[in-house]
Amino acid sequence: MKGDDVCADTVVSPLYPSSPSHKALRTGRKLTFPNITHLPQSVQDAAKEQMTRTAYVGNITIGTPPQEFRVVFDTGSANLWVPCITCTSPACYTHKTFNPQNSSSFREVGSPITIFYGSGIIQGFLGSDTVRIGNLVSPEQSFGLSLEEYGFDSLPFDGILGLAFPSMGIEDTIPIFDNLWSHGAFSEPVFAFYLNTNKPEGSVVMFGGVDHRYYKGELNWIPVSQTSHWQISMNNISMNGTVTACSCGCEALLDTGTSLIYGPTKLVTNIHKLMNARLENSEYVVSCDAVKTLPPVIFNINGIDYPLRPQAYIIKIQNNCRSVFQGGTENSSLNTWILGDIFLRQYFSVFDRKNRRIGLAPAV
Repeated sequence: MKGDDVCADTVVSPLYPSSPSHKALRTGRKLTFPNITHLPQSVQDAAKEQMTRTAYVGNITIGTPPQEFRVVFDTGSANLWVPCITCTSPACYTHKTFNPQNSSSFREVGSPITIFYGSGIIQGFLGSDTVRIGNLVSPEQSFGLSLEEYGFDSLPFDGILGLAFPSMGIEDTIPIFDNLWSHGAFSEPVFAFYLNTNKPEGSVVMFGGVDHRYYKGELNWIPVSQTSHWQISMNNISMNGTVTACSCGCEALLDTGTSLIYGPTKLVTNIHKLMNARLENSEYVVSCDAVKTLPPVIFNINGIDYPLRPQAYIIKIQNNCRSVFQGGTENSSLNTWILGDIFLRQYFSVFDRKNRRIGLAPAV
């Protein structure tokens, strides 16, 4: 696949900025990889306040006739689920629910399921039905129907559509991207994200090809280092020419379902020291004027520098200017980073399943 190709069968689906209520900001939960389940409460709290800035959701339909849902397209998980109409959790009362009896194409698989996220969990059962993303049709698609949800109260999406590798999915199920691929829905088994920094309504996820109008220069391809997460090897992280973290190399997960940037607490503290950030109420803050003079944080990946400017890694919330860097990943992996939407806003990202690689280029 050439980096600037737009395939004839490329499907572009719009993503919309979330607009949760203030209650949602207080009660929401960070979404991350299912195996990173022990992030500190301060980390969870930080993520809650970013939902209006960094959560991007899109529309899908399930069933015949179609029932519409808003989902997070999540590269950090591999399962699709939405609430069932018989769900008894408070979270289900504030979201659209799927009614199997109203779909002539629904088939109950029956297997009970439990799916863990960063600080949320859903329990329910498996079903099968026709799922549509724009013009893409995934027949007999396995998906979860939640009967109980914890951690999803008042969040501005109904469910999650996972785009990670099949090994992360529920046993004996085929994730939606793989199902579409096997049915010949697109010629190129790739998908890509453009998360618009200034105009969230211009954000898109595209399937089957990429559109060079969304990025500058050429795509730089990075091999996936293991095929469950979209995981890559990172050379180092530096500021002002000094390596501040990942000095001997480390791993990074590119996760559209995570808002901020996460790493081992000790190394994140080193970065905050170079920012002259101070700890206030479990958050690292800087003077808002410092944004004009702070250096970029540079992620060197596969020999290429990917700078993150202070305007991206410092966020102003209620007259405080806070760092988007958070610790906590050492509880699951000693030297792994999670690059969430804050990073992916800056770089158009292409996820190539066939060649097991990720392409990055500066977003327009």
